[in-house]
Amino acid sequence: MGPVKDKKMRPSHGNFSSRIPLPVLLGINDNQRWITTGMAEPYLKIGDVARKVGVSPSVIRSWESLGLTRPRRTESKYRLYTAEDVKLLKRARFLRKVRGLNAAAIVQLLKREGKVRPVADGKASAIGGHLRQLRARRRLSLAQVAEAVGVSVGFLSALERSQMSGSVGTLRKLARFYKTNILDFFDASGASSRQVRPADRKVLEAGAGVRMELLAWGNTVMEPHLFRIAPDAGSGDPYTHEGEEFIYVLRGDLEIAVEGEAYRLKPGDSFYFESATPHRWKNPGRKETWVLWVNTPPTF
Repeated sequence: MGPVKDKKMRPSHGNFSSRIPLPVLLGINDNQRWITTGMAEPYLKIGDVARKVGVSPSVIRSWESLGLTRPRRTESKYRLYTAEDVKLLKRARFLRKVRGLNAAAIVQLLKREGKVRPVADGKASAIGGHLRQLRARRRLSLAQVAEAVGVSVGFLSALERSQMSGSVGTLRKLARFYKTNILDFFDASGASSRQVRPADRKVLEAGAGVRMELLAWGNTVMEPHLFRIAPDAGSGDPYTHEGEEFIYVLRGDLEIAVEGEAYRLKPGDSFYFESATPHRWKNPGRKETWVLWVNTPPTF
């Protein structure tokens, strides 16, 4: 018998990738910064992107939470960035450093320039359609509603078409105008079970960098939320409504102004006030803030 030749392994279309370690599949090695995934376009890891852009990885992650960039993810949840992502992030850094814009303003500007696409979010689409229905039922024009709540016609039109998202302050003004409350924007029909798992929460994206997760709904006397607030993001204009509110800061910092007096809250701090008092808030820190926020009765 002659020597046995090694047989070349031919990948099957079924479970080939599951048998190969992820770094090998992605073509990663210690001397390689760009990652190849079998596609024509190479990718960068977040540390390399941070060095190229000139900001820290935490800043890039905070911009991602605002929808500024949407990197691909590996099965192990590693972020992968394209050259276009790097170009967009460099533009964001320029706007922050040279023009002095905060993160939320950067996102809005880049959206207007067409460089950041609105997130395809079913919740956002539901809000836009709901606002359009409320206006149509009352046979009001965009101009009439816009003038009543103090926003531009163009902004209100984009909000109804889900091309932009409104801040908490703006949504509150719209809710008051239509004699409803923000709870209706969550599509919180029916009642929640006694136990609500994170994946089952009702979610509302309220402007750039503000994510509100409803923790219980139905025939309740309290309206509990988890607020996740990106750096520099906040409520926008001051707003009021009926009831009382309790805040407990889980992580990050929160700055809240009540009747013009500002308070800086840190993890573990709590705060209580009457909702009829004009109030506004923002995240003044560099990391995402998480707040347990309870309104009673559900009039927010």
